[in-house]
Amino acid sequence: MKLAIVADIHGNVLALEAVLADLEREAPDAVVNLGDCVSGPLWPEETASLLRDLGWPTVRGNHDRVVASGNVPATNRTDSFTCERLSPESLSWISALEPVIQLTDEILLCHGTPDSDLAHLTETISGGRLTLAREDVIADRLKGVSAPLVCAGHTHIPRLVTLAGKRQTVLNPGSAGLPGYHDDTPVPHVSEAGTPHARYAIAERLAEGWRFDLRAVTYDWDRAAAEALKNGRPDWAKPLATGFCS
Repeated sequence: MKLAIVADIHGNVLALEAVLADLEREAPDAVVNLGDCVSGPLWPEETASLLRDLGWPTVRGNHDRVVASGNVPATNRTDSFTCERLSPESLSWISALEPVIQLTDEILLCHGTPDSDLAHLTETISGGRLTLAREDVIADRLKGVSAPLVCAGHTHIPRLVTLAGKRQTVLNPGSAGLPGYHDDTPVPHVSEAGTPHARYAIAERLAEGWRFDLRAVTYDWDRAAAEALKNGRPDWAKPLATGFCS
């Protein structure tokens, strides 16, 4: 089985189209999406329409949840921008997404952790940045989860972690559409991939075990950054163009 994993597209349809072109060459058996599909000052409806047509198994991310709930206050600039531009069909699609998907006996899909779409699975906040958490901390966050492969997004940082004690692997493909961000929750911190590429991952089940490939795809990130600037979001333009927040 050859599985492609996409996460955190955040309305960046240009990045999604570049990932799709790369997937044509990879020819996976299936593609899954770990959520936060459309929220951002870019192209939310265009992204949603494309994802609806693709029909990938898709997890509900924290921004998807907020958008689906409706009545987003204007102070939430990212999700209110998104809500104003989504069609009824796209809102209905987002509202139907599940927070966790048990894809097979071996594979569990979630956005943050299996228990929370806002929690970090393999990272901890240290010095205002996301850094790799201790193995025992990650294992505790997966308490009660038996799937050998857990795929999660949310942090936007490509990550592959093996928990030796649990014989379990955690895969974060990184963000397809937003390689860095500032967040004030639970405390102020930044996430930075350090490159503007669109990220996704391949997991292939071979006779000897899983093979993983963390992919970085070139696309017109300057155009995406210009769209963010046009929509009044320089805080998005910088990471879109560079992979860094400052």
